[in-house]
Amino acid sequence: MNSIIATRLGLTHPIIQAPMAGLSTPRMVAAASNAGALGSLALGASNAAQAKQLLAETRQLTARPFSVNFFCHRPAQADAARDQAWSEHLRPYFDEFGGALTVPLREIYESFVTDTDMQQLLLAAPPAAMSFHFGLPDADVIRAFKQAGVFLMATATTLEEARTIKAAGLDAIVAQGHEAGGHRGVFDSTGEDQQIGTFALVRTIARQTALPVIAAGGIMDGQGIAAARMLGADAVQLGTAFLLTEESSASDAYRQTLQSGRAERTKVTRAISGRGARGIANRIMDEIGAPGSPLPSDYPIAYDAGKQLHALASKHGNHEFAAFWAGQGVSLIRSGGTAEIIATLAEEYAAAMKK
Repeated sequence: MNSIIATRLGLTHPIIQAPMAGLSTPRMVAAASNAGALGSLALGASNAAQAKQLLAETRQLTARPFSVNFFCHRPAQADAARDQAWSEHLRPYFDEFGGALTVPLREIYESFVTDTDMQQLLLAAPPAAMSFHFGLPDADVIRAFKQAGVFLMATATTLEEARTIKAAGLDAIVAQGHEAGGHRGVFDSTGEDQQIGTFALVRTIARQTALPVIAAGGIMDGQGIAAARMLGADAVQLGTAFLLTEESSASDAYRQTLQSGRAERTKVTRAISGRGARGIANRIMDEIGAPGSPLPSDYPIAYDAGKQLHALASKHGNHEFAAFWAGQGVSLIRSGGTAEIIATLAEEYAAAMKK
């Protein structure tokens, strides 16, 4: 089964290492690309100066194609009453650790939609591929990167979003199932998340759009890759599978949790960042995000509060307020180098396709 994406980007394997802000390092990206997959550098949490440095580090480590990823969320909307209610909701948890929330809360990540410095940085030295999460940049920005020869992808969690991506002229659709770890790529965070599973979403989009589809969510081994390909995926994107690699910047506490029994229970919460995201369940999800809780501040304003609380609690050795993002397949996680994981995935995939 040939892969259009692999052919376009010169890949040996139809595997994309998922962009994971704060976790996928230049070393991981380069290792993935050098191993014949597509490495992905997450720049959604970076400003232009930081992105310039990360891009330079990655390019020093690989001459192979790699992708860069950006958040295209609607810029945050401050709401005094909503922000105050959320701050009051968090107060007892800050009191527990003898600290206080620093206000006003900030919009800690600028959307790529409005970040013209970032756009110009990437247009000056275009990467082989780019992917977008939470939506799409404006049409003129898409046009500029297409004219620069960049292979463009965007996340869809529904068929409607997939059709929007196709209509915008992008080259591929990342079909993100509800099983996926990290932030849901839902375009409208104020609307309903349809919570469609990876395989149902992949099959639907593959049948009803003409673009290549990349399956994302819950895929951890070669058998999962084969299943996704059989359902019409042109390639697969894996993130959780690389969290324990030597190149991952996951903390010791994160790594220990990934390998503990707690990792068997993940859930989607808005309480950490203001947008739905799947991670290993803890107090911030079960208590702060419990049913009936106030609506969190808008994304990423709420993330400022979440990061402050985690930083305070972690100083006391408590990691119950961390964003330990992970997908539903996390119990299948393996350690080792990124290149080693990709080689194993490729072997498993080849064997599964022969059956």
